[in-house]
Amino acid sequence: MKLFDLTGKVAIITGGNGGIGLGMAKGLAQAGASIAVVGRNETKNAKAVRNIKALGVDAIAVEADVCDSEAVDTMIATVVDQWGAINILVNNAGINIRKRPEDLSEDEWRSVLDTNLTSAFICSKACYPEMKKAGGGKILNNGSMLSLFGSPWGSAYGSSKGGIMQMTRSHATAWAEDNIQVNCYLPGWINTDLTVKAREDVPGLHEKVLARTPAGRWGEPDDLAGLAVYLSSPASDFLTGTAIPIDGGFSIAI
Repeated sequence: MKLFDLTGKVAIITGGNGGIGLGMAKGLAQAGASIAVVGRNETKNAKAVRNIKALGVDAIAVEADVCDSEAVDTMIATVVDQWGAINILVNNAGINIRKRPEDLSEDEWRSVLDTNLTSAFICSKACYPEMKKAGGGKILNNGSMLSLFGSPWGSAYGSSKGGIMQMTRSHATAWAEDNIQVNCYLPGWINTDLTVKAREDVPGLHEKVLARTPAGRWGEPDDLAGLAVYLSSPASDFLTGTAIPIDGGFSIAI
């Protein structure tokens, strides 16, 4: 058995057409997995698929609203029709609305919770029968530093990411008997479209992150590729229910 070989495996990555999702998708592709990129931007989807195919694996794009269970069922059927199985699910889709709680509307709250947390539940539940049929599977859930810390600007976002960590533990205990491992990754400050906006909104954020991060830099989406491969491969078969920071040491520094 090759511990990190994903040849013949099929991976779905929600929010996989850019940022962290694309970085993880490219890592899984380099390990041999076939990739289904799920997103709602047709142009970004097509570009992501081209980049992944250039790594020598098969890839498709699926346009789907991951907050809609019927759309997710159609997504699952599309992937199974293409490759016959689903082995890996990366729940990476996410949004943020940076507002203090007194300024956040109920619709904004629901939008963030639905996109970041409810969608992961819907996709995991929909993939479960296919993974059980395949004899096992891997589910990776996208957490955050706000799974661990509080922020006055992160009421909805932090709540969704704290919920993701607890859902990971719940699903890990529920599906261990089916040889499905469920784990959570907690990105630190990574250079993405979301964090570019955060740096525009928060004066001095860039410098504060550098000062606190022992690695002395912001992360890049490709920094998550290795963790994605590990959590998707036989190397992690006895690891489940964990939340792993990948943050250059940000969460352990004072």
